[in-house]
Amino acid sequence: MKKISLALTAVVLLGSCVSKKKYVELQQAHGETKSQLTKTAVEKEELEAKFAKIEARVADYNSKINALTEDNDAKLISADGAVISNNVKAKMRETLKNVSPEQLMGAKTLKDSMNLALSHNLKKSIGTNSLNEDDDIAIDIDDTVVMISISDKLLFNTASYNVSNKADAILQKLADVINSEPSIEVMVEGHTDSRSISTPKVTDNWDLSVLRATSIVRKLQTKYNVAPEKLIASGRSSYVPLASNDTKEDRAKNRRTRIVILPNIDKFFALMASNE
Repeated sequence: MKKISLALTAVVLLGSCVSKKKYVELQQAHGETKSQLTKTAVEKEELEAKFAKIEARVADYNSKINALTEDNDAKLISADGAVISNNVKAKMRETLKNVSPEQLMGAKTLKDSMNLALSHNLKKSIGTNSLNEDDDIAIDIDDTVVMISISDKLLFNTASYNVSNKADAILQKLADVINSEPSIEVMVEGHTDSRSISTPKVTDNWDLSVLRATSIVRKLQTKYNVAPEKLIASGRSSYVPLASNDTKEDRAKNRRTRIVILPNIDKFFALMASNE
């Protein structure tokens, strides 16, 4: 009986020793697992922080790329003496779809295309089909300067410096352009043919060219509310002819008013295209 008791006691003690050892091992394993979890959590936080930075950088890059795309569309590009943005280039292409193939064949450069598109829109805005394509209105672009040469028969009565009602449509359109941008300045140049003139009111061609320019400037100010500080009136007499003064046709070409505009090309084109 005594032997049986001793044996049972040994078994119980042995069992107790094994459980304690396992417990210690489990505790160690638990501690290691907890430590690993803590380490993993720290690493996770670090990775999340790095990922957040990467996401922010990607978002910044995307924003810059989008901005560059928008800037590129509005950015002025220069080619063969013309300055134009991609936005205007797209509008110009749409306008040129309405231009005759014969006219398009004459546009060899970007500058030619711009002149043709602007001329088409300006002539369309005036609402007349009686214009001579080459002589009545000519538009030329040099960098960001728009130069519009208008035959005197569209602006003045014969042998007069008083602005005729025929000029209202084109002057209204030009006033819209000028008034659209505070920084625009406009110089109006009067030109005559070489025939001499002398009347009680007009001394010579210098006088006539200046009087015609001031008549246009005055009407832009008083009727179309163009700020006078944006306007310049000048006369060139007969000394900058487009053609010889030997024939009636050539003299008609030389009698003109040139309007020089320093515009925002996008706004100028948009206004000229408003009647499309």
